[in-house]
Amino acid sequence: MTEPTPAGVRPLCDADRVSTTWRHLPAAAREIAESAVEAVSAAQQRDARAYDESVARLATADRSGLVLGAVVRLLLEESHPDGVDGDDVRQVLERCARSAAQWRADIDPHVLLVLLAGALGVYDPDGDESPPDPPAIARHAPLLVADLSAHTSRPLDAYLVAAFAEIERAERHD
Repeated sequence: MTEPTPAGVRPLCDADRVSTTWRHLPAAAREIAESAVEAVSAAQQRDARAYDESVARLATADRSGLVLGAVVRLLLEESHPDGVDGDDVRQVLERCARSAAQWRADIDPHVLLVLLAGALGVYDPDGDESPPDPPAIARHAPLLVADLSAHTSRPLDAYLVAAFAEIERAERHD
């Protein structure tokens, strides 16, 4: 059952515009973009069925964690222009976990923390005894993106375009 979008949370994208925006991307990147948009939209609407379907596709999409991590970082940077400190991370973590726990029984704050730390470049998977697997990342990243994007004025597709461009630029320089 689809619940109404919580007050003050705007939809992130227009489905027709998204299909146009992603047309130039390779098929694998288009799948990540479309699945991410669907998952974030489902998270905003608290639609468990739609969320599970889109997350299942994200979990099988190679490099979806990298793309969503870049989106999280971009959202953090925009919402904290003076920099992100420990209190900011704690506030985002608590807000997202509390909100998601209202409709997701499988929320794991540790995975959210790993996503935040990874997006900020301070996570060392070798030092983690039980790093989250790709399905856990796929289940939690859209929740974090939905939470962070509720406090921005730009649509999700703008962040995805920027994330893909950033990843492409970094790969060209490697």
